[in-house]
Amino acid sequence: MDFEVMRIVYYLAIILFATKLLGMGTRKLGLPQVVGMVIAGLLIGPAIFSQLPGSFNGIIAPTEVEMDVLKTFSQIGVILILFSSGLETDLKDLKTSGFASTMIALCGVVVPLALGTLMAALFMGGISETFNNTDKLMNALFIGCILTATSVGITVETLRELGKLNTKLGTTILSAAIIDDVMGIIVLSLITSLKGGGNPAFTLLKAALFFLFSIGLGVVLRIIFKWIEAKYPHKRRTGIFALSMCFIYAFCAETFFGIAAITGAYMAGVMLSGLSDTKFVDKKVLVNGYMIFSPIFFAFIGISADFSNFKPDDFIFAAAFAIVGIAAKIIGCGGIARILGFKGKEAAAVGCGMIARGEVALAVYSTAAWLICFENGKLTGIDPLFATIVLIISTSILCPVFLKILLKDHSDTEHGSTVKAEDYVSVSAAMSEN
Repeated sequence: MDFEVMRIVYYLAIILFATKLLGMGTRKLGLPQVVGMVIAGLLIGPAIFSQLPGSFNGIIAPTEVEMDVLKTFSQIGVILILFSSGLETDLKDLKTSGFASTMIALCGVVVPLALGTLMAALFMGGISETFNNTDKLMNALFIGCILTATSVGITVETLRELGKLNTKLGTTILSAAIIDDVMGIIVLSLITSLKGGGNPAFTLLKAALFFLFSIGLGVVLRIIFKWIEAKYPHKRRTGIFALSMCFIYAFCAETFFGIAAITGAYMAGVMLSGLSDTKFVDKKVLVNGYMIFSPIFFAFIGISADFSNFKPDDFIFAAAFAIVGIAAKIIGCGGIARILGFKGKEAAAVGCGMIARGEVALAVYSTAAWLICFENGKLTGIDPLFATIVLIISTSILCPVFLKILLKDHSDTEHGSTVKAEDYVSVSAAMSEN
């Protein structure tokens, strides 16, 4: 075999070992394993060591060709993550989640996007300069888009521990988080498809055509899958056909419609959600994804990080990014919940229940990282990787703390929407299995 192939095999061994080891370590600290996986990539790759004196560039120091191979693995990983998220999105829940959950989700996307974009603009020379520079504006929108993401895994576990998961409050938060994911992915696709100078109207048209295409084809494929699962229940062929559908949707989304591949993967999952074999397929996807591809995705973010332009001011930006990210969800989601009739602490709990970020925020970063602006090879905008890691860590700690304080004396036992919490298999929960 070629020497490069053996080097890739060596890299995979190091990546899988390091991500699992660091993932278990962060889980022991009460943080999502994705944090440990990204940190593993930082520690084993050249991101940090290449900035230090000496010739040591990390345990693994991939060449450009080898980085392309690892990047391919990582892209498959993020596609599988979003496909799994789509499988876990129940169409019935979206239909019956109600006006309140939809409005909470909408504000949970719009407010963080707006505040995040404005905050980023202030760090890139001011609002006027940023909005008059297409590259900087796209960079700022990209940063705001990261803040729209919600990772409900930590919230679900906290609400379950408090016995509030199946109450009106709990199901409202869960339904809103599901819709929030859908809206956030649509926003991401619109921003990335603009490509720094596209026509917004044409972009919206392509997005609309993609969703019409994916739904139309999905209805046909859904009928075929119903026949397959009825004739051959719980067979591996169902999972293989589902993965094929996932990759076809991802390919078509980006190649023909200019929409992010992860949006296509997510839509493929949504079109197969709610079937008799959906849980079976999801389990197979999680096993395949988290054995190889997904750990490589999270590690690759750390391995490919470039801190050559890192400055002390980046700590200030990271703090501002985390504060705005937390405040935007509380103000947006909690504020609209208060307007819609939730009591003071309940409305605050809705906002705090939506602040957690995790794998979706990293997926957004990975998908649109090319929107970071450079000029003559020099960073002129902001690379929010470090800030995103800080946001994930801080919200993972603060979300359960806030919820426990706010719901300590909460007595609501009313059941809400049809969301079945015990059936909600989050990516974070799947990763917690050691």
